Amino acid sequence: MTRRTVRGLAPLLLAAVALTGCSSGSGEGARVDTEPGGGAATQGADAQAAAKGGTVGGAGSGCELPVSFDLARSWKAKAVAPVEPDSEFAALSRQGPVSMVCEIDAKPAGHIGFLRVWQGDGKGTTARQALEGFVKADENASKITYTQTTVGKLSVTEAGYTVYSKIMEESRPARAFAVATPDGPVVVHLGGLDAQEHEGMLPAFELAKRSVRLG
Repeated sequence: MTRRTVRGLAPLLLAAVALTGCSSGSGEGARVDTEPGGGAATQGADAQAAAKGGTVGGAGSGCELPVSFDLARSWKAKAVAPVEPDSEFAALSRQGPVSMVCEIDAKPAGHIGFLRVWQGDGKGTTARQALEGFVKADENASKITYTQTTVGKLSVTEAGYTVYSKIMEESRPARAFAVATPDGPVVVHLGGLDAQEHEGMLPAFELAKRSVRLG
């Protein structure tokens, strides 16, 4: 499928992309590499720096969160309303131990994809536990690597992995990082329509990760 074709199909596929990565499953068979210097850290080092366009997390920022981080220029944040447990969309708003609370749209910046923020209510849950639960809940995840970094005084766990898209009939990369907060763990996830879109949005993900802080 060429990039031109993908662009043409974008209006029809956006809804599907919005739900990709929200499936549930055991994640059995995924290879987990926990060695330092894994794929996630290596890919992040190669990402071009993104220009800061604002901050999300505080009051009036679009999403009030237990953490704050910088947004790439033109990306737009919008809070996700809680979904009733018996709603037909309930399964799409929760992945593993966390629920979606914020969606940061890349379309105004010229990309097809989102940074999504997920929050858990397990105050004793570590960042690693939350992130492992999040990734393993995606039945299409494979080739998973975990790395550990420190931002200021905050410990950050990151995962890089591959997701098979049934819509696009191809595999694409995905990234996520997690931190623990007094209000429960927070996971920030980057998907994308395809591998090319994902690569174009990586600088925004890296900006968020290196600027994340509590409050």
